[in-house]
Amino acid sequence: MNAPQQFPFARESAGPAPLRRPGSIRRTTSIDSDWPDGFGQPWVMTGRARDLLTPVEGELVVLGEGAFRIRTSPLREIMEIAIEPHHPRAVEMVGVRAGGASRLALADILGALRGTPTFQLLDDFAGASLVAGWIWSRWTPDWHDRMRASRAQSTAGNKGRMVNICTGFTEGGSSLAEDGSVDHSDQSATIVGPLVNPDDPLGWHELAAQEGRPQARRARRIDLWRAEGVLKIDAAFQDSGPNPEETRTAIHEYRVYAEIDEASGTLLSLQALPLILPFRECPGASMKASRMIGQNVGDFRQAVLDTLAGTIGCTHLNDVLRAFADIPALARMLPE
Repeated sequence: MNAPQQFPFARESAGPAPLRRPGSIRRTTSIDSDWPDGFGQPWVMTGRARDLLTPVEGELVVLGEGAFRIRTSPLREIMEIAIEPHHPRAVEMVGVRAGGASRLALADILGALRGTPTFQLLDDFAGASLVAGWIWSRWTPDWHDRMRASRAQSTAGNKGRMVNICTGFTEGGSSLAEDGSVDHSDQSATIVGPLVNPDDPLGWHELAAQEGRPQARRARRIDLWRAEGVLKIDAAFQDSGPNPEETRTAIHEYRVYAEIDEASGTLLSLQALPLILPFRECPGASMKASRMIGQNVGDFRQAVLDTLAGTIGCTHLNDVLRAFADIPALARMLPE
């Protein structure tokens, strides 16, 4: 098999969020991970989200908010869960493992919440819990060996083999060791600044302070507005956390621009910019994301997984695009 194409490392952040546009809605979400008992122990994930309308005239309007607190096992099983707004069936998620199982359970148990900030947070539990442990690489010298052992235990059925699960882990790639596990020694990361724009401090919901110990954050932003007869989308995504040098390091960051036909929900155009990624092969997925053009964004939670499967897609870019499924619900709250 031919080795995958090698791209230059993606090591440039987009910086803080842009200023909000009059007549737009902005959804921001964050999932913070903290390990009170140390590496390899259960950890706490705290999710927060907000939908904010910036009208052409008048005061800002908070359209919706959501939150969760999940205690998860090292195997990424939900041990405890509480969500806001409260839902009596949320407790049924206890015992569910992150990944395909958690998404199926979420749809079955809390599917009525689709389109809300809370549902978006819960859907992102799978991806956020997969990546969060990476932040220990900034704090623990032997993290590469410890993570390999941990991954061998926590990857169901694969025993740590990650071959061909995404573009970055294509067989023959620089990201993989001979046994098919991830070779973290060749992994890239980038120092980043704050997401909050100092000229627009209300542009993000309140983000908790992170410093002095290993903590991770998955942050998302979706801006949407009407222009030129279509819905315009500016979306951003970042996985990051504090480091011992008292700055902040990111391992993933994407910026995605799109146009959507509001009446039909059809994706008309898409540009995915790979800004920060860990391995040389990873940016290749951004070129394949255009395969989603022509599909209905309302179906993206499943359609992305079907269309950009395996080595065609990037797990994290797929998560960015899957969140587009909520855009029709958000668009209905845009003022005419």
